[in-house]
Amino acid sequence: MIPVAGAVSLNLSLAFAILTLFAIGFYIRYNDFRLFLTGQRLSLASSGLSVISTIILTNELILGNFDLDYVAHYTSNETPLLYKITALWAGQSGSMLFWLAILSIYAIIVVLQNRKEHHLLMPWVIIVITIVQLFFLGMTNFVTNPFEPTNADFIVMNGNGLNPLLQNPTMAIHPPMLYLGYVGFTIPFAFAIAALIKKDASSLWIKTIRRWTLVTRLFLGIGIILGGWWAYLELGWGGYWAWDPVENASFMPWLTGTAFVHSIIIQEKKNMLKIWNMILIILTFTLCIFGTFLTRSGVMSSVHSFTASGLGPLFFGFVILILIVSYSLLYVRRKHFQTEKQLESFTSRESGFLFNNVVFVVMCFAVFWGTIFPVISEAVRGTKITVGAPFFNQINIPIGLILLFLTGVGPLLAWRNTSKESLIKNFTFPLIVAFIIVGLLLALDITGNAMMTLSLSGFVFTTIVIEFWRGIRARTRKFDESIISAFIKLIQKNRSRYGGYISHLGIVLMFVGFSGHAFDIEDEWGLQIGAKETVGNYEIELDALSEEERPNHYAYIANLNIYTSGGEFVTDLHPEKRIYFHRDPNPDKRQPHSELDIYSTIVRDIYSIFTGVDPKNQVGYFKIMINPLVQWVWIGSYFLIIGTVIAMWPVKRGKNELE
Repeated sequence: MIPVAGAVSLNLSLAFAILTLFAIGFYIRYNDFRLFLTGQRLSLASSGLSVISTIILTNELILGNFDLDYVAHYTSNETPLLYKITALWAGQSGSMLFWLAILSIYAIIVVLQNRKEHHLLMPWVIIVITIVQLFFLGMTNFVTNPFEPTNADFIVMNGNGLNPLLQNPTMAIHPPMLYLGYVGFTIPFAFAIAALIKKDASSLWIKTIRRWTLVTRLFLGIGIILGGWWAYLELGWGGYWAWDPVENASFMPWLTGTAFVHSIIIQEKKNMLKIWNMILIILTFTLCIFGTFLTRSGVMSSVHSFTASGLGPLFFGFVILILIVSYSLLYVRRKHFQTEKQLESFTSRESGFLFNNVVFVVMCFAVFWGTIFPVISEAVRGTKITVGAPFFNQINIPIGLILLFLTGVGPLLAWRNTSKESLIKNFTFPLIVAFIIVGLLLALDITGNAMMTLSLSGFVFTTIVIEFWRGIRARTRKFDESIISAFIKLIQKNRSRYGGYISHLGIVLMFVGFSGHAFDIEDEWGLQIGAKETVGNYEIELDALSEEERPNHYAYIANLNIYTSGGEFVTDLHPEKRIYFHRDPNPDKRQPHSELDIYSTIVRDIYSIFTGVDPKNQVGYFKIMINPLVQWVWIGSYFLIIGTVIAMWPVKRGKNELE
């Protein structure tokens, strides 16, 4: 009976969502505030029922109710509890329901948060959110219902189990973070559309959604980073970003969302770029839905994507509808959002923000074009042309370096105009540092993109340090504080500004990590017990091979001893070759999987993959990679996250955030 309750909850949620539109629509028509209150309550009821249905499905996954087709496909008796829960977003219908649940939670927060304010915008905000909910409710009720019974005329005693690639702790966090990011952009989009409909050209909607946008962008960024971490740990190719179509689908809204975060600062401070901000937030939300289309349509080959289904055309139609309606509305309302204010100088902070925006959008377009070109080629010419990492690297590395340079330039520019004297004063020392780094790298015979990346990183790092030092020095002189106290107070009093600088520092450190890719080394061979091979400056010895049967897989475990070229012991690594579903009598259903092991330092990672095994002859086959500076990518990620949290942290009432 409980699964039936889940299906009924979805049905009722759909009905209440439709009633919400009617109630709010009649309120707009007749201006009876009781109708607005009714619409709010109906919206809360609809959202609550969607959440309840998600809880019910999660419960069935945990209990292993194989009478449900979804449960039978994505769990088994042997599946650990954690992965029974993560199975909620492992499949098509479950992930759609999960999306709906997150959107519903967001809707509840927005309605409760604004129930006593923003009465001019909130009716339309609720309408926009409800329309998006209705789309997903339609999908989960009529197209891909997660409560469909198993199509079998016998009792199903066990399920298929979860894909081994998804049986990783990171996958318990990575998809929810992405969903929280994707879905979260619905809220600023809804406020933007409401402002357009009501011809509200003030910055009210911007101020209302600023923290929403920061939180959403933070979730999406964490999701992207965790996805890279999962790929590095689980896929066994030694990298963390492959320009995979689904990776690109999450990266594009992050790019435009980041541009939006920077751009709204200008609207708040200078009352400029109103139309541009509308364009950015509409584009960002559309890219979120487009990303879902890529994941679920089957038009793209990806390790992250779901199988082809009938959802693709529906999502594509929804994307087109959003674009047509939103930009048509913007065109009609454009006169109300125009401003007479213009940029006063190319050497102003406003210009720096605008150039920053342009670079983000250009990079987004480059990623978008590279992602969809194979589909366009197949549709027009009948042949699918593969666009791989070399294309994306060739286009985006120069754009990324420009973006890195602008990250350092921004703090050195003043609002309205920067004098020639200030430019010389502010740029001299960072440029000297950059040229010193160039000289040192040339002396080490390091050239090309690695040299450009590291020298620009030095430039940007210096500008950030200077900005912090100026603020600290001012406080120590004015308030007689210690350096540490001044540093803490500086951030507390100017969270938006210095939180942003800390995020920029994170970007710098990540670029340092990216540069290490130019120095990667790899080799692969078969080793008998006691044999050694050399890769880079290390010797790899197979010390032992062992076997172990576990609840949901069988494992061959290697013990690799790592030595320097001089014979000094470094560490031992234990990569595994696993066979999932090893008890299945059908050999075709057994799934081999390589569980790698990594030795990480601040300088380099030693990355070991157990690619195959010959138990009879006691031979293991391995791929070993030496990956320099990878840890800097993850360290930079921490700074990026910490900076964003600081920037969005609420200030005490009566205190103003300073830019």
